[in-house]
Amino acid sequence: MIIESSRLEVAAMKIKWLGHACFLITTTGGIRIVTDPFNEEVGYPLPHVEADIITVSHQHFDHSAVSVVGGRPQVVEGPGEHRLEGVSVRGVSTFHDKEEGRKRGTNTVFVIAVDGLNVCHLGDLGHLLSPEQVSLIGPVDVLLIPVGGTYTIDAWEAAETVAALRPRVVIPMHYKTDYINFPITGVDEFTGNFKQVAHREFFEATGDTGLGEDQVVVLAFAGGKTGA
Repeated sequence: MIIESSRLEVAAMKIKWLGHACFLITTTGGIRIVTDPFNEEVGYPLPHVEADIITVSHQHFDHSAVSVVGGRPQVVEGPGEHRLEGVSVRGVSTFHDKEEGRKRGTNTVFVIAVDGLNVCHLGDLGHLLSPEQVSLIGPVDVLLIPVGGTYTIDAWEAAETVAALRPRVVIPMHYKTDYINFPITGVDEFTGNFKQVAHREFFEATGDTGLGEDQVVVLAFAGGKTGA
């Protein structure tokens, strides 16, 4: 069980992986941001978490289960500029497939500006980014990127996307683990493309501190076993 309830100030911006494409980002001011919450059909234990802000990249069951999140969160969907709880969130329109959405629809990439850092969540990005999309996303400090393929970009395409966006830290998501039966690959196919890979319980950074030490950081599942 994952319990994150009270809003408390912390010393550093912290990111925990709650499974699949769902993360809990906590700012130094105690604002809690949850990305792409999932329902029980996914296979991971449901995150028992409260939030102030939820971002939803698209309306599929494994990314839009806002009802499982406690508190009184404000939900952010779609492209455009949003400012909530003092946090700037920019949505950039992309697709869930390589056919301009004809197969799986649209997908919103979110750039979340917190504590002087740009955290980019790619949602279920299904294609390589165009130069225009890279420009709209802008500078990225921490990249949360799907790597499992089938429904999203695969390990090779994810590596190409990292090269295009040039983030300082990469955190993979949406890959095969013991919890899920989706026909996607494990994280090792992606991490094999990089020399600097670390495994951590969570990621935290304050300004430049914590950035650039390891290019790829694989987070442990915050509710139990580490993803395979």
